[in-house]
Amino acid sequence: MIDGLISGRLYGGPERRLDKVGKPYMVAKVRAPSAEGEMLFVNVIAFDDDVCQAMEQMHDGESISVAGSITPKVWTDKQGNVRPALDMVAHRVMSARDAYQTQTN
Repeated sequence: MIDGLISGRLYGGPERRLDKVGKPYMVAKVRAPSAEGEMLFVNVIAFDDDVCQAMEQMHDGESISVAGSITPKVWTDKQGNVRPALDMVAHRVMSARDAYQTQTN
């Protein structure tokens, strides 16, 4: 497990789901630029109530930063190219809107 901070844009909106016992959690995809200039997809899942509530307020294309535990993986695109991806369990999340509100207070 790797602790990390990812910044990028939401790809689609976050989605609320329920686990087998009915406890809610959130999932989202974040597109983050890599050092080589390619876009990297980060699959984000959040269980913490505060993080879930914050993610519910976010929208497709919004700039966000997510901190949490990262697991690297790969996927294959439609052309058969192997691409890197990350799975992240979010412990903290912040949007550009949140950062602006913090600075103006």
